[in-house]
Amino acid sequence: MYSDDRLVILDADGTTIDAFRAIEKTFNHHSMDIGPLARFQKRRNIFKYLGGFKEMPQNLRQQIGWQKRTKLVATLTEVYREEARMFDGIEHLIHALAEAADVKVGIVTRNITNDPLSTLHRLFERHGLDHGMLDFLVHLPLSEHKLPYFRELRERFKINPARAYACGDEVKDYRAAVGTGMHPFMVSYGFEDFERLHVRHEIPAEVILPTPDALAERVTHALGLRLKTPRAG
Repeated sequence: MYSDDRLVILDADGTTIDAFRAIEKTFNHHSMDIGPLARFQKRRNIFKYLGGFKEMPQNLRQQIGWQKRTKLVATLTEVYREEARMFDGIEHLIHALAEAADVKVGIVTRNITNDPLSTLHRLFERHGLDHGMLDFLVHLPLSEHKLPYFRELRERFKINPARAYACGDEVKDYRAAVGTGMHPFMVSYGFEDFERLHVRHEIPAEVILPTPDALAERVTHALGLRLKTPRAG
């Protein structure tokens, strides 16, 4: 038996949070270079944080060794907690979803900072979002797939798959959504660009959104909600 609710699962890094800028700032602090966003988006996952041919030698020297990696993650954690930003307009989308009585909304993330849930709580607070607004906040290790977590959430809330949605920026997010019967909302401003999502991974162009505003518009329209934007002046 299904409930009458709907479900929206948000990805954190690259979909709701401008993770690239946080990583870029962290790398700069450690005399490393992540390269431009356009090239970052085209790299395979194993090379994401090593840079391209230009940046890789210096980055490898700074990442080799447990202590160096520990310092890198500590800096990234501090940047996330005190400086990292949500993409413009995403906080309004989250408010709209959280305030809808029949929508269960939350985040499933592989964020790699120290104590990631506390890190994200701090980031949300800086955007005026009480983490209690969310119905769930799930962190999973990099080695685990999102699909079983998506399924568990849908079954926990007794959601009809046709009334379930997932937002993400990587092909793994798309496969997890489709694999559990959810409708995917994909974005091309995060960790993978339009060409990689559509051409390489054959994700339909119709489900790929180019900007955070386009994502917010698509999601709220699909759910029959309205965005609340701050008044000018």
